[in-house]
Amino acid sequence: MRTVTTTAPASSTPSAPPAAASSPAAPSSSTASGRRGRPGVDWRIRFGALALIWGCSFLFIKVGTDGFAPLYVSLGRMLFGTAVLGVALAVKRERLPRGARTWAHLTVAAFLLNALPFTLFAYAELSIPSTLAGICNATTPLWGMVLSLVALSEDRPTRRRFAGLGIGFLGVLTVLGAWQGFSGQDPAGTVMALIASASYAVGWIYVRRTLSATGGSHLSTAGGQLLLGTVQLAVVAPLVSPLPASFPAVSVLAIFALGALGTGVAFLVQYGLVAEVGPTTATLTTYFTPVVATVAGVALLGERLSWNTPVGALIVLAGAALTQSKPRRKAGRG
Repeated sequence: MRTVTTTAPASSTPSAPPAAASSPAAPSSSTASGRRGRPGVDWRIRFGALALIWGCSFLFIKVGTDGFAPLYVSLGRMLFGTAVLGVALAVKRERLPRGARTWAHLTVAAFLLNALPFTLFAYAELSIPSTLAGICNATTPLWGMVLSLVALSEDRPTRRRFAGLGIGFLGVLTVLGAWQGFSGQDPAGTVMALIASASYAVGWIYVRRTLSATGGSHLSTAGGQLLLGTVQLAVVAPLVSPLPASFPAVSVLAIFALGALGTGVAFLVQYGLVAEVGPTTATLTTYFTPVVATVAGVALLGERLSWNTPVGALIVLAGAALTQSKPRRKAGRG
């Protein structure tokens, strides 16, 4: 993981952690504690709640698509998430970002980190289990490493990182059952979920390169990004899918939870964790999310789980962790 260096993109899945760990608005734990005092809820409880919320997001997507077209699931998710951050901005009396250049970059970030991946995951879960979608999401650090080697000159390849990359994608092949011809998995849905995960990685790198020195607050930037993503989906959704003819209560509640909790509240919780315990600890939720997604899918949706799914997921997480780790520095003499 990296130190706090850039503006964090707003996302409702653990694909955002690497970027969130790079937020300039996220103060160090010592600074935050000095200004705000001790939080009312222990950070471990908030950490667990964040992993639970993000893990259940894939269940909420599945339930949402039972009643609405994927684009409207994504639109509702963005709308409720934007509303939560809008309230937070009003309470803290912060303004949205200023400057045409910043808004132009936020438009791209909103597409790569919100509108596109949210929609792809919703379409993917029409044909693949929520458990598989959650595991595909865990490949984001692997995509991030591949892309950062090309786009970020400071991220130099190492044997450790290459080993993690190889292990991670071996895990993907294990999850998909490559030795049996990917039988039982829908290729199109799986590819969409993997592209969604890669989109998070591309978005993170874009934000790091373009919005790292805007000077805007963490909350303000994220609020503007979600607002733009909502507008993007509001324009596209009616052009692609007919307007909903009914509003099933269960699906509406699932989309509300997906947006308000998984996109809005989760962002605020993660921001608080980064401020209190640092980005490295806070972003460990990345490795708990697919576990929660798997448990939720099996227990609440009755999805089947073959042996290769959890085994492959563990391999993916091990590879992702290895790509994010850094070798220990040897102590100098004297």
